[in-house]
Amino acid sequence: MFRAMSKKSSMLSYCLKIVIIASALIGTFLSAYAGRNSFMGGSRVFMYFTIQSNIAIAIISCIGFCYMLNKRLRGNVWPVIKLVGTVAITLTGVVFCFVLAPTLGANAWNIQNVLTHVVVPVASVVDFFVVSPTFELRYKNVWYVIIPPILYAIYAGIGYVAGWEFAEGINYPYFFLNWGSPAGAFGFSNELPFMGSAWWILALLCFLLLVGCCYVALSHCIQKLSKKSA
Repeated sequence: MFRAMSKKSSMLSYCLKIVIIASALIGTFLSAYAGRNSFMGGSRVFMYFTIQSNIAIAIISCIGFCYMLNKRLRGNVWPVIKLVGTVAITLTGVVFCFVLAPTLGANAWNIQNVLTHVVVPVASVVDFFVVSPTFELRYKNVWYVIIPPILYAIYAGIGYVAGWEFAEGINYPYFFLNWGSPAGAFGFSNELPFMGSAWWILALLCFLLLVGCCYVALSHCIQKLSKKSA
């Protein structure tokens, strides 16, 4: 069951959703028209988790926008979809800012990367907590957040074996999904990616479960505060 949102919360959520949709579309467009030799640039841009998660959260925001306009937010599935989308875009932002950007240098901070890796994730997380008092989430729902990255890891693995080019002459999307690196699948090395792809995937899945639990816990806290102030 969904609860009604206050007028201020509704207006804020509308604005955040517009920011998410516009930033995701503009960032994706700019990325697609960037040079092929740039990170996630050119026609292969849609092969990356960043763009896929941006498109997904933009669609989720668009549907949520329409739901709010029609005041038809009902059911138990939508809150889970919102949680999964928010955690997925959180992964996009965190991995870029703390894992990828340090290896890419100053060139990483172009307008398209800022939009897709910073603006969209931040706005999505804020919007999640703005609307969180309107629905119920349980900790058992957190397990769903690992579905998108698992599917992408499978997709990237198939691409690696099949020899797909995610960039010119490169058959993997991110350095930690390079199964042919010195670290291999379960090994370790003194250079990037420092540990095998399997360890990276496991670490990221654990991180996502932790983030999901934190989001659900904070959602519950916000719900309690909103009830007291009502």
